[in-house]
Amino acid sequence: MGIPAAFRWLSNRYPKIISPVIEDQPITMDDGTTIPVDTTKPNPNGEEFDNLYLDMNGIVHPCSHPEDRPAPKDEEEMMLEVFRYTDRVVNMVRPRKILMIAVDGVAPRAKMNQQRSRRFRAAQEAKEKEADKQELLKLLKQQNGGTLPHENAETIAKKAFDSNSITPGTPFMDILATSLRYWCQYKLNTDPGWAKLKILISDATVPGEGEHKIMSFVRSQRASPTMTRTHAT
Repeated sequence: MGIPAAFRWLSNRYPKIISPVIEDQPITMDDGTTIPVDTTKPNPNGEEFDNLYLDMNGIVHPCSHPEDRPAPKDEEEMMLEVFRYTDRVVNMVRPRKILMIAVDGVAPRAKMNQQRSRRFRAAQEAKEKEADKQELLKLLKQQNGGTLPHENAETIAKKAFDSNSITPGTPFMDILATSLRYWCQYKLNTDPGWAKLKILISDATVPGEGEHKIMSFVRSQRASPTMTRTHAT
């Protein structure tokens, strides 16, 4: 929900809300071929789930500009990272009936000012980082007689991904929505564990933040006489 340190506070105050997950891994054969995880088998954690709800912004941000590894070089690689991460989560939970993928749409008016200030701050920090990078490039050129090795120049000059692109109405969000639909259709056609799943995609064109759209759907299901009762988020 964008609240700084909220997860750390919650997990410290209520440590039992976190439980370890047994995660099956793909099998790599001697000839190099990989056998994917068979998600039609029972969940190795001993608990089955009907529904899984994913707030995708919590996946898209770390996949597009990770802090623990080099960032993807382009949007295509970012989409592949999003697919891999989402697939891993689905393999861990193994929902049997519904998978809801919710991407943040236009935020409620009450949160717009906070989001606006956060985005302006991110843009200012990105501008300052770019200026520092150009200064470093200039300094290295002076030290090397006006030239740099091609690899070093490419690494330094590479423009960082603008996290403000992950905002409703941007071309990046259009690409994300199209890519998610394509990937989900591919999984439905090729993965037996997905064959009976009902997939719901709420992209950035639908107003509301991801978690709000998820809760709205859950409330509507609770009002249904055919309510499904086991959930994972």
